[in-house]
Amino acid sequence: MLQKLKIDYLDGDVLLEGYYAYDDSIKERRPVVLVAHDWSGKNEFSCHKADQLAELGYVGFALDMYGKGKAGNTKDEKAALMAPLIEDRVKLQRRILAALETVKKLDHTASGQIGAIGFCFGGLCVLDLARSGADVKGVVSFHGLLHAPEHTAEHRIRAKVLALHGFDDPMVTPDKVLAFGQEMTYAKVDWQLHVYGNAMHAFTNPQANDPDFGTVYEKNADMRSWTAMRSFFKEVFGSEPDSI
Repeated sequence: MLQKLKIDYLDGDVLLEGYYAYDDSIKERRPVVLVAHDWSGKNEFSCHKADQLAELGYVGFALDMYGKGKAGNTKDEKAALMAPLIEDRVKLQRRILAALETVKKLDHTASGQIGAIGFCFGGLCVLDLARSGADVKGVVSFHGLLHAPEHTAEHRIRAKVLALHGFDDPMVTPDKVLAFGQEMTYAKVDWQLHVYGNAMHAFTNPQANDPDFGTVYEKNADMRSWTAMRSFFKEVFGSEPDSI
């Protein structure tokens, strides 16, 4: 049976609230996958992704980048929550590393078997988790922001990296995609980039329907990107947990 729990944790004096799910019929410790939310904050979408990961046999952990109870509804509110972390990537990396340290202590987590996925802003967060040099097996960015931090110290990227990108995404233009590829190649990362045609930003979110803003759901890209993620983690972890 799927168990769904909340857990408070800290980044310094900032109280954060994570949500995690796991299948209690699986007795062995298993890999955990962090889920980084979009610019809205930890919401139903990211928690649902944690549930879906748990259904695959992982521990799914929807992390919190903003603070317990903090979420945005309007574009202005979301931008105001996201901006301090976009502008201070050291702070952003510290915040997601707090989530990483939290999941290491969960009872059901296999030692050293940690991955991460993120959506939009969350895609940037998991890429920065990898850029921090954290000991994670692999990270997956779904229609994420790709630009590298300017002022953080360079670390060896240990994680394998998969970026899932919509070709028509106006927020991540071809020059930014090229720069990302060059960054990963220069850093000698085991990296992949999958580009989906006819897909804009937020192509995995069924609620996205704002073509003028550049956020539109695209069913095929959503399905294909989730399949790509499953294949990636099967490679990264050796197999899916339910087949161990």
